[in-house]
Amino acid sequence: MAEQERMVEAILFASSEPVGVRDLEARMPHGCDPAEALVHLRRRYEGRGVTLQRVGDAYVMRTAADLGFLMERETVETRKLSRAAIETLAIIAYHQPVTRAEIEEIRGVAVSRGTVDQLLEMEWIRFGRRRMTPGRPVTFVVTDAFLGHFGLESARDLPGLKELRAAGLLDSRLPPLSMPGTKSEDDEDDGAPEDDGDQTELFEE
Repeated sequence: MAEQERMVEAILFASSEPVGVRDLEARMPHGCDPAEALVHLRRRYEGRGVTLQRVGDAYVMRTAADLGFLMERETVETRKLSRAAIETLAIIAYHQPVTRAEIEEIRGVAVSRGTVDQLLEMEWIRFGRRRMTPGRPVTFVVTDAFLGHFGLESARDLPGLKELRAAGLLDSRLPPLSMPGTKSEDDEDDGAPEDDGDQTELFEE
């Protein structure tokens, strides 16, 4: 019987899917009793790090349920924000609640839908109340997730605008609330290469 247990154990160990008794019988030498071998194996693995579990009419080797946390592995996904997204995010943080038109007024460029959608998808900004002005435009505000990511208790803890400009995170050519001629984001750097910034470095000094 010990040899039959070893064979069943080897088959189950090599299989990622549950194996039925009939499949075990087909693989093992004629005259073997895999059902009985399974009974002994289940007893042997009780309380061990690996257990023999029954799944329907089949059996499979699995990590003990109470040790599942050891198999977890966290991964960090690094995402890049374009300069347009960084500037848009900074303007929303400092001028919230702010409309798209006001963002474009400050930056001097048209804000693409993709830029706003990316920030919404990251859950760093959300829709605020509509302005009681003609057209009732929607406003944008930063979220608690944004504040928490950068270790801020509130928007009052944000670094100064001068610090952001000194770090190159805001275009020093455009003062807040200036009204230069609007152009598209594709032309905003006058042919200069895109300056990407990692989201985790957004407000580092």
